[in-house]
Amino acid sequence: MKNFQKSNKFKNIVQSKPVLFLLVILVLFFIWNMVSLFDKMQDTVKNRKIVEDKINELQKDKQKLSSDIASLNTDKGIEESIRNKFGLAKEGEDIIVVVEDKNLSEVKKGEEAKGFFSFLKNLFK
Repeated sequence: MKNFQKSNKFKNIVQSKPVLFLLVILVLFFIWNMVSLFDKMQDTVKNRKIVEDKINELQKDKQKLSSDIASLNTDKGIEESIRNKFGLAKEGEDIIVVVEDKNLSEVKKGEEAKGFFSFLKNLFK
């Protein structure tokens, strides 16, 4: 009979309103932590994707630079680099330099600023 009363006391204590309230608070606390952990996990996945993309980009740059270094180790690569940077030519070759006409761009600006009707005309082109 005493064992029954002891278990009944324990049951009454566990099922009391303050203990149940405390358990509900604990459960809510754990749920809140799980939600914040999930948010952190999503941020980590996004950051990992960004870092992986950056690594891929850097690897491509490394490959390009390695190929540029390999080409500069040859006479043909050095010659091509100098030609591109300084606009030089071999003997017997001619260089054509294309220069944009500055007056042409000023004329186009003057044509565009004619007025309201030219604005409407250009609007429906």
